[in-house]
Amino acid sequence: MAKKILVTGGTGYIGSHTVVELQASGYDVVIVDDLSNSSIDVLDNIEKISGIKPAFEQFDLADAAKTDEFFSRNSDIEAIIHFAASKAVGESVQKPLLYYRNNLMSLMNLLDCQLKYNVANIVFSSSCTVYGQPDVLPVTENTPRKDAESPYGNTKRVNEDILSDSIAAFPQLKGIALRYFNPIGAHPTALIGELPLGVPQNLVPFITQTAAGLRDELKVFGDDYDTVDGSAVRDYINVVDLAKAHVVAIERLLEGKNKKNYEIFNLGTGNGLSVLEIVNGFEKATGVKLNYKIVGRRAGDIEKIWADTTFANEELGWKAEKGTEETLLSAWNWEKKVRGIK
Repeated sequence: MAKKILVTGGTGYIGSHTVVELQASGYDVVIVDDLSNSSIDVLDNIEKISGIKPAFEQFDLADAAKTDEFFSRNSDIEAIIHFAASKAVGESVQKPLLYYRNNLMSLMNLLDCQLKYNVANIVFSSSCTVYGQPDVLPVTENTPRKDAESPYGNTKRVNEDILSDSIAAFPQLKGIALRYFNPIGAHPTALIGELPLGVPQNLVPFITQTAAGLRDELKVFGDDYDTVDGSAVRDYINVVDLAKAHVVAIERLLEGKNKKNYEIFNLGTGNGLSVLEIVNGFEKATGVKLNYKIVGRRAGDIEKIWADTTFANEELGWKAEKGTEETLLSAWNWEKKVRGIK
């Protein structure tokens, strides 16, 4: 019988791609999402890709009573992948209480239910934001964490502490925190992808919306950083590669291959690319010229960061495989499909 995995935030960007990969690996998936930053239509598109429509329930995991009631009806869940969180950096500065309430309470409610209903395994969606601007590059899992630049970033750091402290207190729990670098791209079918509500906060959706004519121009924040061309550098990873890492992490926990009850892995490509290199790569991959302008630095942005992926590659047996141009083309194909562009 297929093992049941709960994917919180499973209609979101990374969550939906992970659901597809879990289904392809033979898992039975149930999604919980409050649809505050995603659409119910994603379920139909997952079904078009995989042939399976995942079970779905809509509620807020910050509601302890509803979360408990859900687990009382789904006592056969064997592992959780926890994506569900408020995630806009700028909004978190304006609404810190919303972010702390949503992001911390949802994890604590899940952990309470894990203990009550004997669900041992959890994979947590963390972020390279916990490293801030590192003193040494590339970043390893042992790189010291720094104070976050935003309440959103701080919730990732605090949630890691909640998870590690809980696992230390309750040895029946096992967890893996996956620190993502910058997920980009879309599924090769162009049926699921990144569709931010309002003005995009991330580079690639802003690029594709500019190319599609939804935005007048792309602003490149800063050209005076200590980088190859003066623009900020990040480690951009294809979302499908990232989703596959979650399947490997779940298998590691379920098969007892974890070396410790709480483990951390960096998920990136190991290569840093500048904003202008991404812009040029998009133009090369798609043949579309972008209207962009260099403007001043943006408050809170770090200069450069990329991952040392050695530990994840060796321990998980996983590696990012898709190239940047292929990934950027997938993002453009998704944007065109959403906007009805031929």
